[in-house]
Parts: sequence; C-alpha cells; structure tokens
Amino acid sequence: MTDSKNKKKKDEGEASPFEGAATATAEQVKTEGVLYLGIDFGTSHTSVAASNGVRETISSHVGYPKDVVSRKLLKKDVLFGDEALEKRLSLNFFRPLEILKTKNHDREDFDANLKAAQDLLKEIIRLAKPRKDELVYGVIGVPAQASIHSKDAIIKTAKEALDSVMLCSEPFAVAYGLDMLDDVLVIDIGAGTTDLCRMHGTMPEESDQITIYHAGDWVDQRFAELMVEKHPEAQFTIQMLKVIKERHSSVDERVEPALIELPVNGKPTEFDVTAELREACQGMVPPIVEGLKKLVSTFDPEFQKRLKDRVLLAGGGSQIRGLHLAIEREMHKQLGGGKCMRIQEPVYGGSNGALKIAHDMPAEYWEKLK
Repeated sequence: MTDSKNKKKKDEGEASPFEGAATATAEQVKTEGVLYLGIDFGTSHTSVAASNGVRETISSHVGYPKDVVSRKLLKKDVLFGDEALEKRLSLNFFRPLEILKTKNHDREDFDANLKAAQDLLKEIIRLAKPRKDELVYGVIGVPAQASIHSKDAIIKTAKEALDSVMLCSEPFAVAYGLDMLDDVLVIDIGAGTTDLCRMHGTMPEESDQITIYHAGDWVDQRFAELMVEKHPEAQFTIQMLKVIKERHSSVDERVEPALIELPVNGKPTEFDVTAELREACQGMVPPIVEGLKKLVSTFDPEFQKRLKDRVLLAGGGSQIRGLHLAIEREMHKQLGGGKCMRIQEPVYGGSNGALKIAHDMPAEYWEKLK
C-alpha cells in the first residue's frame, strides 16, 4: 500500500469497514505486498484461509519438552497439533484457547497459556506461507460474547505475529462468508462454546448474540459421566472419548451401533456406547433452541417467521449426524416451526468469512489498527 493511495482514500472521507469496499483480487494483494488471513482461533482446532489460496487447519494443542530427556527424544523445542497431542506425556502440554476464551484469567498458568497461544498463532501463520516481503493482516474470529479480558488477551497474542489485526464474532464471520446478512440465525458450535448470532442487515449488537457452554467439551464431559454410570468397569480418558465422539457421534435413532474397545483391568473389552453417546449429543439441543427462542422472541414480530426459517448450523459440532434435524424438531416444539441448514464447510466456515471481511476492509482501516 503506497502513501499516495492511502492519502487519496483519506481525502475521500472515512469509509465504513463493511460498506463500499470491493474484494481485493489476487493481483492487488500481490502488488500491494499484503497477505490477508482469516483465522478461526478455536479451542479445539485453529483454521486459516489466506488470500494466496492456502487453507490449513491444526488441532489447538501446543507442547514443550518437559526435560532434557524429552528434548533429546523429540528433537524439537515446541510441538503443535496432533503431534503435540500424541506426545503429550513427554510435554508441558497446553490447550491455550481454553483459557484465553473464558473468564478464567486468575489461573497461575495464564501467562504460559498466552505464550502457547502466541506460538500456535505463529505456526498457523507459517502454514499460510507468507512471503518475507509481505505484511500480514488478519481477522480473527472470537466467541460472540467473549469477555473484554479475553479479547485483550487474543489481541495481545495476535500482535506478536501479525502486522495488523481485528476481531469479529465467529458466527458473524460464518454469515458474512456466505453473504447471508439479512434475517439469519447462526449457530456456531465449537469445543468450548456454542455461539448464537442474529443477523438483520447491520452489524450485530450485544443483544443480537448469545454464548452458551453446551458445546463439544460439554458433550465429552456428559459422555464420560454416562460411561461411568453405565459401564463403571471401563477405563478411559476424556481424550479417548473425544476420538470416539468424533467418529460415531449421532442424534439419530436409527444408526449403526457405536461398538468400541476400552480396557478393563488392562484387557481390551468391547462396549456398545450408542445410547450413551446419543444422549450426550442430544443434551445440547434444548439449550441451543432456548437461545434461539430468546433471539426470535425479542425480534420484530413481522420478521420472526423469516428468522426462524433461516437458521445456519456451523462449527465442528455441526458434524454430529442428524443434529440439524434434531434442532428443527425442538424448534417445532418451542417455537412452532423453523428450518435449520448445515453449512457445507464446517471446518473453514469461520476462516473463510474472516478472510472475506479482511478483503473488504478499506486500506485506511487497517492502517488505524496497526
């Protein structure tokens, strides 16, 4: 971006961040020496969509060797993603966004999690393959009602790795990426939170957004409770149940049995966990629809039906089989009707939308954020 271009735009007056800005072409980005990134900084997975066409996702895990023995074994100073998860017994292991995206900021290890988050962000930016001569501008999705402290922590994290950064709510990014900005309800199910956002042709306000904690981690914990109750002899960890959930999760009544093996006193033993997993997944549905009900009932009565008929289901949790239909059924009970559609790209829905927002920002807006 040249000074003359910036001066010309400033002379023309301040532009709204979401109005009147054309999407940058690949040639413009190359010429101006800026790489735009849309980042979905998730508790479970972190995804990036870049203006150079790169798209990558890694699990949001970071680990550092515990001692000289583990450093010699691993031959790395820091591990990320599934590699960190696999080697976690040899590591000081972090799931940093679990801390940064909640109100729990009094824990002694907050600074360590902040460093892990900074390293994770640097890694996802590295995977986007920026050129050495490029500036890197990023839009990062955060939970709809993230606390001020959470946002400050994420901005602090991002400024270590990006030349300019802005935050937006994760469900807003999903809707923006799909050009569905008018009379739409977005459900974005992540690991730590489920974010609901009401879109009505303007920037969403605080009253348009709800965050609840019935999300992926809640399902894992509920699944564990049911396993202890129904199969007390089984030995497992939350991580083992998470893998089982990602492979077999469903709220359908008619589904292939979820037959898995877990150790009992060291011996692999088969269990049918279909009912327990279905009950855990189904437990998210009533609280989600309660949130939708609040957003619908406080909307203009003339447009409530249109809002109910345009519900988008996004995020990693949207991949639970039959969930969108279960939400529809619960909406019929609580709201007398409604339609729920699952987006086609749950992994990149947030990062695609964040990238589109980054492209649509006027140059002078990015200059202010530096």
